[in-house]
Amino acid sequence: MTQPKKHLITVIPNIEPADYRRILQRPLQGHEKVEAKVQEIIDRVKRGGDEALRVLCLEIDGQVPAALEISRQQLHQAANDVDDLLKSAIRQAMQNIRTFHSGQKPQPVALETMPGVRCSIRYVPIERVGLYIPGGSAPLLSTVLMTAIPATLAGCREIIACTPPGAPPELLYALSLFNMRVFAVGGAQAIAAMAHGTESIPKVDKIFGPGNAWVTSAKMQLAGQGVAIDMPAGPSEVMVIADNSANPAYVAADLLSQAEHGTDSQVILLADSMDFIARAIKAVEGQLERLPRKETARQALKHGLAIRVNDTAQALDISNHYGPEHLILSVKDPARAAERIHNAGSIFLGNHTPESAGDYASGTNHTLPTGGATRAWSGITTTTFMKSITVQEISREGLMRLAPTVLELARAEQLEAHANAVMQRIQEEK
Repeated sequence: MTQPKKHLITVIPNIEPADYRRILQRPLQGHEKVEAKVQEIIDRVKRGGDEALRVLCLEIDGQVPAALEISRQQLHQAANDVDDLLKSAIRQAMQNIRTFHSGQKPQPVALETMPGVRCSIRYVPIERVGLYIPGGSAPLLSTVLMTAIPATLAGCREIIACTPPGAPPELLYALSLFNMRVFAVGGAQAIAAMAHGTESIPKVDKIFGPGNAWVTSAKMQLAGQGVAIDMPAGPSEVMVIADNSANPAYVAADLLSQAEHGTDSQVILLADSMDFIARAIKAVEGQLERLPRKETARQALKHGLAIRVNDTAQALDISNHYGPEHLILSVKDPARAAERIHNAGSIFLGNHTPESAGDYASGTNHTLPTGGATRAWSGITTTTFMKSITVQEISREGLMRLAPTVLELARAEQLEAHANAVMQRIQEEK
């Protein structure tokens, strides 16, 4: 195999299926050190409650909020410091997200599986949910919309939100638009607080929201302890598949839009032409210098990849192997190409569908599985905030018809008490 050349993004001139796993590795997160520290944080919060949170806020964020809970007054006052154009943009995004997520509410089903045997299923909201809203170097006010809107539509009785101390007015304003309690706590300690509860922060039934490696580790560790979470959602990633119908400048912009999220983000370009790859990388270099977060993006690009493929079919196979969070199809007939994708968080079709549209306002949700979890997990939907309950009702005649089947299966499993529960009724009827 030809050795890759050194560029701003690592270029792979050719790739064989045997090399997919080795080449398409995610950036190392230092998982062992992160997981050990996160476990320590979880234990401290579980034992120490609010006081542990205050100490951790000082240790990790360098500041301790005057009160862990941000009052409704503080949230509403933030509106005074938010530009009207931004408020209008938030309202438009809310409308689109609400429209798309409103159509996702499942309908109850009731039917007879056989005469006298009636089964039904209904969907109910999860009562108390916890939303994690990332802060730090890039406070994600859009995540407020992406989590709070479906939670509200689902009918969740209580919504708890956590975001790191020092949230800017824009984020506070977005939080003020929903009926929720908000706490100035971030990172793994926020996840631990919502999972176990403290004197101030209620224990929630399920935790939602994206985050960095620390947040993801906390969610996954707690999930292993029986805490319900939405999905593994860690560092951002995007894969772009391009052919000669693509625009190199657009592709470069899409790669950079994910690279600026964090130094641990990953961007991958798959193209069937080395000439296109060269033009896309040149466009990346030119656009990078104009970005305020160029150093963050530059660090992310160090583990970015640009891979020449034989054709779009091979690119689609590579994509299914990798399972990207975001997949952009800048190819001829992108809708047809998308039909062959079965591992992806969200797909963006054609040259005029930037990934950033889905991040903010097209209507789909941007809280998506990462790290290859798209093989088994889906992004947030309205139904993610709901659960189903099944009901069955059997008439006397229905039980007589069903009994032989139940008895045969129960005895095959050597569970005589199961059979007895049916026999008692049958004998009573005789």
